[in-house]
Amino acid sequence: MRAERPTLIYDGECGFCRKCVDLVLRRDREHRLEVVPFQDRERVARFGIPLPALAAAMHLVLPDGRVFAGADAAPEMLRLLRRRWLAAIFLVPGVRPVARRVYAWIARQRRCLVRGYPAD
Repeated sequence: MRAERPTLIYDGECGFCRKCVDLVLRRDREHRLEVVPFQDRERVARFGIPLPALAAAMHLVLPDGRVFAGADAAPEMLRLLRRRWLAAIFLVPGVRPVARRVYAWIARQRRCLVRGYPAD
């Protein structure tokens, strides 16, 4: 099923992830994005993304059905938030592969990174 507006699916139990989503929402003054924790199985079921994939990385689902995961979602979110100049950085050769590695490292370490962020 397609989303009515771009939907960001994230780990709602991760304090670090929630802080990142809070930052995105502060920049989303026009309320372009819907945000849904992947733990809300009823709401995420409509997208048909397997639970292990949702647990491994954030996902951005666009109304046209395209899905971007992890670091690949970042430039799309930046465009939606009218930060095209930042999104353009991902067009520089080599940036996207580095961003994917950095994202994967953060995703693996996020339980350690959560120490500074409350779970509630």
